[in-house]
Amino acid sequence: MPAKKGDTEAAPAAAPAAEKKPKKGEGKAKAPPSEKKVAPVSDNPNFRHIVRFANTDLDGKRTLVLALTEVKGIGLRMAQSVTRLSGMNARGLIGDLTEQQTDELEKVVLALNEKFPVWMLNRPMDHITGETHHYVSSDLDTAIRDDINQMKMIRCYRGIRHEKGQKVRGQRTRSNGRTGMAAGVMKKKAQAAAAAARASGGKKE
Repeated sequence: MPAKKGDTEAAPAAAPAAEKKPKKGEGKAKAPPSEKKVAPVSDNPNFRHIVRFANTDLDGKRTLVLALTEVKGIGLRMAQSVTRLSGMNARGLIGDLTEQQTDELEKVVLALNEKFPVWMLNRPMDHITGETHHYVSSDLDTAIRDDINQMKMIRCYRGIRHEKGQKVRGQRTRSNGRTGMAAGVMKKKAQAAAAAARASGGKKE
């Protein structure tokens, strides 16, 4: 007989048990331990591990652009521009360069004031000669030292701050850049001396 509307229908089959979600880290194959990056090795028999450039020892295993940034006065942008001017491979190792190529590259660096705009140079107008230069390596150190000595000689504010070893460019000095004994120690000593003076003064009276 056909089932009536009021009759209850057969119960559906039991639903499959809900699968448990794996916890973090379970069921995944562990990745092998990361190996240390090995520096690229050149097959060049004349490879130089240390390259002398602009009075600076450069690591021959570094690429040309990054190695040039180790020279004081040459940043990343300047190094990229130098490699383009010289026509050398920026991604090649500097240790693969011959001495002749290194000398040519150094000539380009020493003549930057003739090939680069003024705003890229670190000495656009010398205050003594009025000439435009781009100093690197020891020349830059000498120029900075001469500037500081001149400020000390004319006794300007910056020169006096350099003499005292204090901050020069208007930084906060109340809570930073302190030199000598801590302020708290000095205050305690002053308070102890004042108390001793009061005690000795009271006894005399």
